[in-house]
Amino acid sequence: MDSRPTHSRPAWLDTAVFYEIYPQSFADANGDGIGDIDGITARLDYIQDLGCNAIWLNPCFDSPFKDAGYDVRDYRLVSPRYGTNADLIALFHEVHERGMHILLDLVPGHTSEEHAWFRRSAEADHNEYSDRYIWTDSWIAGGDGLPFIGGESPRNGTYILNFFKCQPALNYGFAHPKHAWQQPALGPDALTTADAMVDIMRFWLSRGADGFRVDMADSLVKHDDDGKPYTIRTWQYMFSKIRPEFPEVAFVSEWGRPCESLEAGFDMDFYLDWRWDGIPNGYNMLLRNVDDPLSRDGDLSYFNADSETPIASFLEQYEPQLRDAERLGGTFNFITCNHDTARIAPRLSEREIALAYCTLFAMPGTPFLYYGDEIGMRYLPLTTLEGGYVRTGSRTPMQWSAASLAGLKAGAIAHTDDETSAYLPVDPSADAPTVAESRTRDDSLWRIVHDMLHLRNETEALHARGTFTALSRGRLFAFARSSGPQRVIIAVNPSRHSERLQLPEGDFTEIFHIGDIDVSGNSLNMSLQSFAILRD
Repeated sequence: MDSRPTHSRPAWLDTAVFYEIYPQSFADANGDGIGDIDGITARLDYIQDLGCNAIWLNPCFDSPFKDAGYDVRDYRLVSPRYGTNADLIALFHEVHERGMHILLDLVPGHTSEEHAWFRRSAEADHNEYSDRYIWTDSWIAGGDGLPFIGGESPRNGTYILNFFKCQPALNYGFAHPKHAWQQPALGPDALTTADAMVDIMRFWLSRGADGFRVDMADSLVKHDDDGKPYTIRTWQYMFSKIRPEFPEVAFVSEWGRPCESLEAGFDMDFYLDWRWDGIPNGYNMLLRNVDDPLSRDGDLSYFNADSETPIASFLEQYEPQLRDAERLGGTFNFITCNHDTARIAPRLSEREIALAYCTLFAMPGTPFLYYGDEIGMRYLPLTTLEGGYVRTGSRTPMQWSAASLAGLKAGAIAHTDDETSAYLPVDPSADAPTVAESRTRDDSLWRIVHDMLHLRNETEALHARGTFTALSRGRLFAFARSSGPQRVIIAVNPSRHSERLQLPEGDFTEIFHIGDIDVSGNSLNMSLQSFAILRD
């Protein structure tokens, strides 16, 4: 189906560069060891100076934090540990004063088991919330192949889960109901749930949010067909309600299939990092092609200098999805990392990371930079906290300086044993990177990220929807980006030997590089572990 979105993609997305903030770990204004909204507000100038002009804020709503805030207890209330609704609205204002934008994190597929909707739904007597969640019709009934919980409420039924035990699934129906307790997708009860979620969107958009990153966006309709047609139609229904009211807001999906998500009406989709049974997807091939996030042994990642992996396997997966995104008028976006993904330091070196990030920032789509990645913060093997499990090691406090406790109090980090008040332990290494130190060095990862993002912002061909043409598919990866008359060539050599690229016809000048490169006639000569951008 050649469906196209019925709305105009917000123009500001074409030049957006996002900075993802995990609120409990970013900056602490009140000194309690947990990051907060006022701490974020105080650091907006830092984010803007780095080269980012948009923010994705991970969940900040009231929650028991059994899944780090992805178990929402009240969608309309900021968690007291982060501040107040007024603090968040003030953050919106300060973001907009700087010409920036901010997306909140929306969790539409489930709530916390402590949400008022669920408490009412679990009552024995029928009420207006009885069908807000998915319940079987007997206390001993199974979930028809879906995870379920029984024996915890007065209601004669078991309830379906969407993720953890603490996250009951909201009722958007079943694609093909086959039991009496299964309601149809797009039926009255399913649309009532959808309307309730639209009201949540409206609540925050009317107060200044610029849109949402949507968690598990493909999980709404149960037992959906291949291609998620009923989930797509559910999102189309919700967008038909909210977009006419707020035409300039943006939505990015955690979906990973732009042929589906963009047809559903999202503006952007993420190239998610997945690895199942040791088999990587395209994005995983670039940075994390190994089972152990701390091990370099057996790492086949493209950007590992020792891997000898060509870029071709990645492109075989990526290019068809890029074309899907282009056909549907949206973008397919890269992350440096996120709260669910292992940081690539210390497994990859600072040079390898610099080459990777510069390449990702030069690719089509809208880039998302995870807090701390700009200084090469390291994944730490930590005990789980708030349902993080293996993800916990990517959620540690932002390392602002070496001056005070935990990277949060006074916006700083200390190498001490007294970390009892910090949300999570900090990197104990003597050479743990910090913002303060990185900004003093011209050769730091922070400086490279800063300079590359500013170049992207100033170069139209590098914006989200500039065209993409692969020029070299071996160990050397080269591609052209263009917009109107402007054309640039991007080339990266992650290997430990030199490479040469035959340039297309044109008069090319180097405008950015890492390592030793030389443009000679119609050839680009690249030393080991080098990167270059040439402008025609």
